[in-house]
Amino acid sequence: MNRPFVPCCLMALTTLATGPGIAADELTFSPDDIHNWPTRSFEGETEYRVVEREGTRVLQASARQQASAKYLEREIDLRDTPYLHWCWRVSGIHEGLDETQKSGDDYPARVYVARKTGLLPWQVESVNYVWASSQPAGSDWPNAFTSRAQLLALQSGDAHVGEWVAEVRNVREDYQRLFGSRPAHIDGLALMSDGDNADVDATAWFTHLAFSTSSEPPACP
Repeated sequence: MNRPFVPCCLMALTTLATGPGIAADELTFSPDDIHNWPTRSFEGETEYRVVEREGTRVLQASARQQASAKYLEREIDLRDTPYLHWCWRVSGIHEGLDETQKSGDDYPARVYVARKTGLLPWQVESVNYVWASSQPAGSDWPNAFTSRAQLLALQSGDAHVGEWVAEVRNVREDYQRLFGSRPAHIDGLALMSDGDNADVDATAWFTHLAFSTSSEPPACP
């Protein structure tokens, strides 16, 4: 696929977001909620299904050299709920990729947030939280297609493949780190598994996705 992954999806997030801001102690998204979000296809269709694992309903994303995302367009107030948390699990990683290059811009799992910085569709900044295959955990780098999307590796390699991992991120602090600003809100979020640029396969599972006032990680299955 030669089309940029992030700009296309983020234009969708910016052009359709019209709902009111959300303010609450916790804003949760069940696997069924996420399954019902719109799908943005970039190369074929990642298969999304709600399944049961370890007695818990989770969203399964299976990419077979494909790339499509589930995305939500909504203004979410980060002053009230700055912490984004979720649980994820992957079946494997993409061996041998250079994730800083367009040919290697594939991840078995990613969750990302986006905010509008202007009126034009491309005036967007996004933070992509990824399960990296080769970039070390804790590292960050610009997306190979646009510097307006910054990637942050939360997990890396196969150390935790096949295991549930809990994540919690202060989204405002991550924007400060990656873009030098602390936004009051974001305008959308999305998740996906993709393997279209390098023609690779992966399956990921997601659950307990929420924005919260609490920095406590979720209890994974």
